[in-house]
Amino acid sequence: MSKAKEKGEIERRLRRLIQSRCEDVNVHLLIRAALYLDDELAEDRVEVEGDPVNLLCDEFLGMSIAEYIGGKSALFNYVRYDMRKPGVLSELGVFLDDVIAGLITGCMTRLF
Repeated sequence: MSKAKEKGEIERRLRRLIQSRCEDVNVHLLIRAALYLDDELAEDRVEVEGDPVNLLCDEFLGMSIAEYIGGKSALFNYVRYDMRKPGVLSELGVFLDDVIAGLITGCMTRLF
């Protein structure tokens, strides 16, 4: 199998896995919780400036998703994604970046 074909197959499998995990009620509700909490911050209904180091519940949401999907091994990948915030993650809200990182790392860990 050529590299391009192999890459395409991996992307297809990853997309399918992400979609199926988003349909899981637990993952779905954790993502919705992150959207709600980002909205609370955006509307200044919670007094938090930026993404302070003492705000941990966003990490808990992301880690929960990563571990739920990919097991304990996914937590190592989650930490890397959380620190680097590659791609679109750096543009997302305080909570959403972590839950999407958890979703991606959980699925990547499960895939490989």
